[in-house]
Amino acid sequence: MASSSSTSGLGSGSGSALTERRGIPGAQFVEDVQTYLTESGLDVGSALAFLQERLQQYKVVEMKLLAQQRDLQAKIPDIEKCLEVVATLQAKKGTGEELITDFEVSEGIYSRARIEETDSVCLWLGANVMLEYSLEEATGLLQKNLDNARASLDVLIADLQFLRDQVTITQVTIARVYNWDVHQRRIQPAATPTAQE
Repeated sequence: MASSSSTSGLGSGSGSALTERRGIPGAQFVEDVQTYLTESGLDVGSALAFLQERLQQYKVVEMKLLAQQRDLQAKIPDIEKCLEVVATLQAKKGTGEELITDFEVSEGIYSRARIEETDSVCLWLGANVMLEYSLEEATGLLQKNLDNARASLDVLIADLQFLRDQVTITQVTIARVYNWDVHQRRIQPAATPTAQE
């Protein structure tokens, strides 16, 4: 945890305003490497180590966000299917017709069911909880869940784009610091013999 406190200290001591999005720290683009190193009080090795650590942190966050995105992308079609089923039940309501359908008992195993006219459905809420709702309440709840899932997916996509931008900025900064160091090492031996003459 000590590295996270020095991480925030480095970012704030660099003089450039860093943005943050939902807990993802913003990366600093380094215009002048010499000034960056002087203001942060780090040598090249420490600065590169910090930037590499930050890059790894971004990669971990990216993996988590991608997993959340996959979950939401799988959840949305399930909610849409449930809404279709409830809409079908509402359409059959009052007609006196039975609804014959196949439903999944377990993965790959289906059973045929005859559903008589009904005013309610049971919705699986998760955590071993199932509640009975009227068709209208179920439609409202499912629509609200669908809207929330879509909104969450939009925010997640924006977070991923922000994160990818920060990864790119960090990679460019690493390259700039490394190249600056290589350039300084080349200049230093060339300057030393002329000073001796």
